[in-house]
Amino acid sequence: MIKNLRHINFAMVMRVIGWLLMIESAFMLLPLVTAAIYCENDLKDFAISAAITAAAGAALTFGLRPRCTSMGKHEGFLLTAMVWVFFSIFGMLPFLTCDHPMDVSSAFFEAMSGFTTTGCTVLPSVEEFSKSISMWRCLMQWIGGMGIILFTLAVLPMLNHSGGMQMFNAEVTGITHEKLRPRVSQTAKSLWGLYFMLTAVLIVLLWAGPMNLYDSVCHAFSTISTGGFSTRDASVAYWDSTYISVVIMVFMFLGGTSFALIFKALRGDMRPLWRNDVFRAYLLIIALFFVAFVVSIVYHGQFTGWKSVTIDPLFQIISTITSTGLTITDFESWGTFVLALMFVLMFTGACAGSTSGGAKIDRILFLLKNTNNELYRCIHPNTITRVRINGKVIPSDIVAKVIAFLCIYVMLIMAGGIVLTAVGMPLIDAFFSAFSCVSNTGFGAGVTGYGESFDIVPASGKWVLSMLMLIGRLELFTVLILFTPGFWRK
Repeated sequence: MIKNLRHINFAMVMRVIGWLLMIESAFMLLPLVTAAIYCENDLKDFAISAAITAAAGAALTFGLRPRCTSMGKHEGFLLTAMVWVFFSIFGMLPFLTCDHPMDVSSAFFEAMSGFTTTGCTVLPSVEEFSKSISMWRCLMQWIGGMGIILFTLAVLPMLNHSGGMQMFNAEVTGITHEKLRPRVSQTAKSLWGLYFMLTAVLIVLLWAGPMNLYDSVCHAFSTISTGGFSTRDASVAYWDSTYISVVIMVFMFLGGTSFALIFKALRGDMRPLWRNDVFRAYLLIIALFFVAFVVSIVYHGQFTGWKSVTIDPLFQIISTITSTGLTITDFESWGTFVLALMFVLMFTGACAGSTSGGAKIDRILFLLKNTNNELYRCIHPNTITRVRINGKVIPSDIVAKVIAFLCIYVMLIMAGGIVLTAVGMPLIDAFFSAFSCVSNTGFGAGVTGYGESFDIVPASGKWVLSMLMLIGRLELFTVLILFTPGFWRK
């Protein structure tokens, strides 16, 4: 067995993780500064957590001497999956020692939910916790939104020739990935630069409204990352501001759009945006569901003014399809038809190459077009058909991979739901919680429903849901391949 593992450069993988842990410790300085500004007791907790994380990172980086610095496909997959686990392990440290300490299961669940931008929470009331804890929760989502590995490729250019493209493809959401620059590290820098710029603009816009600077920063982090953590128990509804709702809604929409398309549009090339089949489908889905939501709201007697049939349903649709999970109203009063439509939006997700979760519109288009071709072939069996997206013929192997992805996606939700029922969760709650975590949306139903948290989920269930969040964020194959015997053989 050990002989079979010699082809994997474990030392190099751990050394890169060490570099990343030191970077994570640097990120912890922001909540530490927040604690200092507001004179909170958690200042000491973040100082200790940052020191432990930095020490562990330094030990891995400088204590290991890899036989070579190259990394191939095996190391790329292994690093991509492991770094999210390591970030969650060290990211949960402040939750273990804060003024309202959590148990290990809850702390890891909260950290994994943050980094994967799922938005599930075990906190019964976020307002009971310190501002520094809320800042760390939102910052974790911002870090995980664009991707930890993508950040690695931006700050460690040496990985450009060491499995860099493999890691880029393994973490960036979607089917096929387009480089914006000749080198993958340059592409990573461009994407992170765009991400940082959008975040900064959003902070300024929110601060110009009724939010203070602290709330603006936190909500900018969780909005552009489509994560959904808030500093208030009532989420965005706390401010009851049309201005805030519209600004966040626009940036949630941008978070669900391919950042490659946004990058090109900001450089003056609008043609790829308007000619993109996926982006047009994104707009069409939002428009069609908006009409359906309004009809249901009016039918159930929930019309209370122009905002109830314009901003409220549109905000909820964009929040759901982008897997953000922020809310401005009690949408459950709109009827079960709306809840059913939200299930569809959660499954579909937004565009590939964005920060959103779900299966992605790209794959749904692949499936629909391939299904249409197969139905046509039933009548005309000798016809040669092709799946075309954006005017390009998609190779049959990619179509097969998409179909396999969607099948595994559904089976994973079923398996997760079954396991959760085995640990004592009610049937509906078990399956919907699994669905919510795999799609990285964060909505709950029943015992984990509107206004409640996942704190009542059994400890073993939290570990199961944490795994589902990780698998969903890394789009199944990157994690599941580690459980195949062939991966560990030379």
